[in-house]
Amino acid sequence: MKSFLLTLVLFFTLLQINAQSTLPQLSLKDTQGKSIDLSEIDTSTVTVFNFWATWCVPCINELDAINDEYIDWQDETDFKIIAVSIDDTRTSSRVAPLVNGKGWEYQVLLDTNQDFMRAVNATTVPFLIIVKNNKIVYSHSGYTPGSEIELLEKIKEFAN
Repeated sequence: MKSFLLTLVLFFTLLQINAQSTLPQLSLKDTQGKSIDLSEIDTSTVTVFNFWATWCVPCINELDAINDEYIDWQDETDFKIIAVSIDDTRTSSRVAPLVNGKGWEYQVLLDTNQDFMRAVNATTVPFLIIVKNNKIVYSHSGYTPGSEIELLEKIKEFAN
C-alpha cells in the first residue's frame, strides 16, 4: 500500500512539474479585441511574456526600461516580448491608452481573468517568463532598476 501511494505521489508530482514547464493552451484578447491563441504564437525563438498591470508602478518601470533597450537587444539576438496585462474588466480599458502613450513596441494581450497568470503559477506582478519551443525555461518575479540587464543575459543564454 505504501508503495502504491508513493508511486501515486511521484506520478502527480511529475505531472505538476511537466504542467508548469509548458506554455498553457489558452486564448487571450489583444487590445483591439482580437482573440489570440497562445498555441499559435511562434516560440521557436525566445519569447518573453511579461505580466503587468496599469496600477503597478514597478511593472510600468520595467516595461519602460526594456522598451528603451528593445531595438538594440533585437540587434544582438532574435527574440520578442509580449506584455500580458492582468487588469480586470473594470480597468482593462486603461491598457490601450497607456500602451499608446508609452509607445511600447510590444504585442499586448489581456488576461482579464488572470487564467494565464495562474497557469504559470505567478502570484504577483511584475512577473515574467521566458519561453522557448513552448517550454518555460525561466521565470522571474519583481523588478528593480537594472534587472533588465539580467533579462538580456537570460535571453542570450536561451537564444543559443
